[in-house]
Amino acid sequence: MTEAILLVGGKGTRLRPLTVRTPKPMVPAAGVPFLTHQLARARAAGVEHIVLATSYLAEVFEPHFGDGSSLGLHLEYVTEDEPLGTGGAIRNVASRLRSAPDDPVLVFNGDILTGLDIRALVATHRSSGADVSLHLTRVTDPRAYGLVPTDASGRVRAFLEKPQTPEEIVTDQINAGAYVFRRSVVDSIPVGRPVSVERETFPDLLAAGAHLQGMVDSTYWLDLGTPQAFVRGSADLVLGRVPSPAVPGRRGDSLVLPTASVAPGAKLTAGTVVGRGATVGEGARVLGSTILADAVVEPNAVITDSLVGAGARVGARSVLTGAVIGDGATVGPDNELRDGVRVWCDARIPGASLRFSSDR
Repeated sequence: MTEAILLVGGKGTRLRPLTVRTPKPMVPAAGVPFLTHQLARARAAGVEHIVLATSYLAEVFEPHFGDGSSLGLHLEYVTEDEPLGTGGAIRNVASRLRSAPDDPVLVFNGDILTGLDIRALVATHRSSGADVSLHLTRVTDPRAYGLVPTDASGRVRAFLEKPQTPEEIVTDQINAGAYVFRRSVVDSIPVGRPVSVERETFPDLLAAGAHLQGMVDSTYWLDLGTPQAFVRGSADLVLGRVPSPAVPGRRGDSLVLPTASVAPGAKLTAGTVVGRGATVGEGARVLGSTILADAVVEPNAVITDSLVGAGARVGARSVLTGAVIGDGATVGPDNELRDGVRVWCDARIPGASLRFSSDR
């Protein structure tokens, strides 16, 4: 296998436009745009040619990644005129593929961070003789997902909608968003209209007697659809819980990028990232958080599991837990912002204005 399709855009995320001006796939995760990790892992698995199927913002991706040569790849870009769904997006880039009809084509989702063994998925595809092979993962509570039961050999038996009752939960296996297609199957997807692989392509193939193979790989898997998940994923990349050749530094408790300034008495732990040009003051404690470029964390602030946007400022002694602070926003000293709070870009919260804890 030497080529792949990367689906970018899709469902998007609430990171934008509320809190960051940078498009989400380009927001730094562990120091580099998230897509860099996706591309680097594909290259490490032997992929050489990737087509980015974008539903928006190709003008952002191409200037940054160019032809992909810096990553050892050849990249091409195809942007939909209108949203086509997952299957429609795959079919829309078929003319850019170079594979023969029986060759495998990797398809993966730009919103998923995973430790999937890509080579193992391709090997499963080849050895099983499948038309499509799917990465499946197990989740503790599958009610929010479509279920994918398989037989003892791993062959997919059905695609089931989100279960509504306990009796409908027949498996804990879900579609994890990475596939290997036989190239001829890509060409069979209808052209020029929205198509969902989950609701149309895969069920129709199964009904027609095609061979769909599941490979259960329960290594790291995280859907990055929310700011909290994005911050968690960035921290886990730094901590080494999920592999990526693109992390720009050693794994450990923190990653401090060049030109950032961290005071000797500050404490960075749990996979914290401090972006270029950012400043962390004396006595500050930052745990499992992402501090983007040129942000300022003043002395004795405490930031946990939070995202502080580019150019934002967190005042002295302020406490943030599970918060998202927008680009250019200011949180004055002695504030306390707790789980789920969002501060708009460029907003100003005066000192000692908000507290989420009780008077006790």
